[in-house]
Amino acid sequence: MKNYTKQEIQNQLFGRVSRPSRYLGGELGTVSKDLESVEVSFALAFPDVYELGMSHIGLPMLYHAVNSLDWAVAERVYAPWPDMAAELRENDLRLTSLESQRPLAEFDLLGFTLQHELSYTNILAMLDLAGIPLRREQRDAQAPLVVVGGPCATNPEPLADFIDCAVVGDGEEAIVDLCRVVREAKQAGSSRAQVLEALAKIDGIYVPSLFDVVYHDDGRIAALKPLRNDYTKVQRRVLADLASVDYPVKPIVPFMNTVHNRVAVEIARGCTRGCRFCQAGYIGRPLRERSMEQIVDVLDRSLGYSGYDEVSLLSLSTGDYSCIGPLLKGLMDRYREERIAVSLPSLRVGSLTSDLMEEIKKVRKTGFTLAPEAGSERLRQLINKGISEDDLLVAADNAFSLGWRVIKLYFMIGLPTEQEVDLDAIVDLAARVKRVGKGTPGGADVNVSVSTLVPKPQTPFQWQRQIGIDETLAKQDTLRQKLRSKKLRLKWHEAQLSFVEGVFARGDRRLAPVLERALSLGCRFDSWREHFRFDLWQQAFEDCGIDPEWYLRERATDEILPWDHIDCGVSRQYLLNEWQQALSGTATVDCRDGGCTGCGVCDFETVRMRYATDHGEEAVIAVKPVIATSVVAAESLNDEEPCKVRLRVSKLGRGRFIGHLEFMTVVHRAVRRAGLPIRYSGGFHPAPQISFPDALPTGVESETEIIDLKLRQPVVVQELAAALNVQLPDGFAVEHVEVVPWKTPAPSLCIEETTYSLPLGEQAPADLAERIARFLAAEEVYATRLKKGREQQVEVRAWVAGLQWRDGVLLLKLSKGSPTLLAGYLLDMAPEKTGVLGLRKTEVRLSTPLSE
Repeated sequence: MKNYTKQEIQNQLFGRVSRPSRYLGGELGTVSKDLESVEVSFALAFPDVYELGMSHIGLPMLYHAVNSLDWAVAERVYAPWPDMAAELRENDLRLTSLESQRPLAEFDLLGFTLQHELSYTNILAMLDLAGIPLRREQRDAQAPLVVVGGPCATNPEPLADFIDCAVVGDGEEAIVDLCRVVREAKQAGSSRAQVLEALAKIDGIYVPSLFDVVYHDDGRIAALKPLRNDYTKVQRRVLADLASVDYPVKPIVPFMNTVHNRVAVEIARGCTRGCRFCQAGYIGRPLRERSMEQIVDVLDRSLGYSGYDEVSLLSLSTGDYSCIGPLLKGLMDRYREERIAVSLPSLRVGSLTSDLMEEIKKVRKTGFTLAPEAGSERLRQLINKGISEDDLLVAADNAFSLGWRVIKLYFMIGLPTEQEVDLDAIVDLAARVKRVGKGTPGGADVNVSVSTLVPKPQTPFQWQRQIGIDETLAKQDTLRQKLRSKKLRLKWHEAQLSFVEGVFARGDRRLAPVLERALSLGCRFDSWREHFRFDLWQQAFEDCGIDPEWYLRERATDEILPWDHIDCGVSRQYLLNEWQQALSGTATVDCRDGGCTGCGVCDFETVRMRYATDHGEEAVIAVKPVIATSVVAAESLNDEEPCKVRLRVSKLGRGRFIGHLEFMTVVHRAVRRAGLPIRYSGGFHPAPQISFPDALPTGVESETEIIDLKLRQPVVVQELAAALNVQLPDGFAVEHVEVVPWKTPAPSLCIEETTYSLPLGEQAPADLAERIARFLAAEEVYATRLKKGREQQVEVRAWVAGLQWRDGVLLLKLSKGSPTLLAGYLLDMAPEKTGVLGLRKTEVRLSTPLSE
């Protein structure tokens, strides 16, 4: 029996799971350090799938902050998809980081970001896969310190028994302080208890073990009892000036297309609007804007490094950025020649001027989202939304008139004092929006989306009751029927998902056993509809003797709330005043232009509002000059003379686990980073003119992938190859380049025959030669493949130009078709397993051969 190395076992796993590129590591922009030479190691964990985590803007900031320290290293880990988690358990393998494949249990710190409450079972699952005891008191001195941060850290109480500490507030400076304390503790040989005591001295660090919770007989909290007289509350950490810390400009570029495939820059943090349901708006105060100069610098450097072709300007309300008009127009002018799109994902009705919408239209072609949140003026006043029906209709009219085809309207149900007339107002408003678009060039399609209000901690609605499942379903049904009568579509957030979210958003430490039980029952990826199992959650609550609806009840304003010892800066009295203002239907002005409302966050010296206009800069962004690269032939620098080149690219090692669409993405980005004068197609969505061969099965290596590039100018082929090889990640290399006639057919049309080799050695069946002979003698041979879970019979004999079994290597010569399906048939194994055996594409015969 062969003893497999760890790498060989991992390669076998990659051959059996979906999207293996999630687990490879080695992406452009990753940081690798010698783990033996650093003093502090920090594993940054995102408790959801890779493609979601890689789209999150906060983790790269923390990754950069730690790796900027000479004596510390940060590495990443994401929640493995259920198929990979099952493989890890079956093969007794531990969850590791991406960069070094180091087990998580060997890091000094393990930090999870808490973006939403439905990720909590994934956190426990990742601890379990890492071999780290779930409960804090069960861990020994060698276990990593478990840290959490992010929006849900404003009430981490349901996780209190599992974590060592939480970062409350902005993390860029706090994470450096964390690492410093751990470094000093290791040098001093401090105990775990001493480390926690030291961590409690850091601004913004909450140590749950330094508080006890006492309960009344009726279940309410009687006291949040601090165990130290000097540690009675935790003050949220605030990064006073965004410009005071470096912004990462070498983004990690994934092999796959993630949820947000672009360079993202946070142009502002915080919001002044004061929407009473919005937790992010309250825990992110005060508003702090980046200067236009810094934004442009970050984008220029990040685009040059990454090869992305889109940028995104992020904030809670991007349209409220004080220089948004000049910024957006300037960026679009600056990057127009490079065909880089600019997107604004968060826009508010009140900030949508006609000029701004004209600019947005240049990149947003099909859908436009408006969020009135409530259908009636009364409820919009109650939630302090600050927009009128007229504002909304004007924005919709502008959108339709400018050519948008679809408007999506976002509403909430379950708002305080909501009545049926307020639901009717949602229907009426949506119908009015649709009528506004009649006769416009883009048509008038309107989609309505509703979600259930989850009254979050640290907001004026934290005392409000959350409606239950039956009430939610009834409201959804009412809206569905009434909207259907108006020929409008409704999308909704599942009532059961909102129910569980609300329980843990408003919960306390007594929910820890429920999380453990839900994990043991199989709850994972609860925010994913296909994985959410409400029946298992119901069983977990019942098994633990917990009534979940008790957590959704209305809270008395003098009741001690589970999160009252965490101070996010906005005073409790201010929140209470806002709650009372809501019930009376009284608006609170925007402190950006209406004066200070006295929320308590600002000290007006260090912690204060900061605007882009504070820098006194002129709102002008220069057009970026186009710089010729060395690959262009000197005599063609000023000419537009089309040129076509053909590449032979190898795809080996970890590269074989990159799927075909991902391979195309890798090449596209490398071409952009190399600055090649690539031609683009015409039309509404111009694309680079790059042609690829037929898809190679994931897990199969290749020495000869044929790719054609159409260029604007002739090039020096040796320089082009060198430039691309600098930009391609490990596992990919340009082996040969030549200029071909402009009308040469695409690679998929030129390839007449492909040769694959499969080294079997002693693993070959004893009768393989006889199998080959029978196969070649047959007129037709049918193999079985799975497609979308169904078996299909495929005739494979017609593909085969030759088969040879020589010196322990099986050679397959195919005119078309899948080598894994053929090899699987001959070896009597699942096709996907043949790639693990070392199947490799070694040669292609072209109708227009490459000159070597």
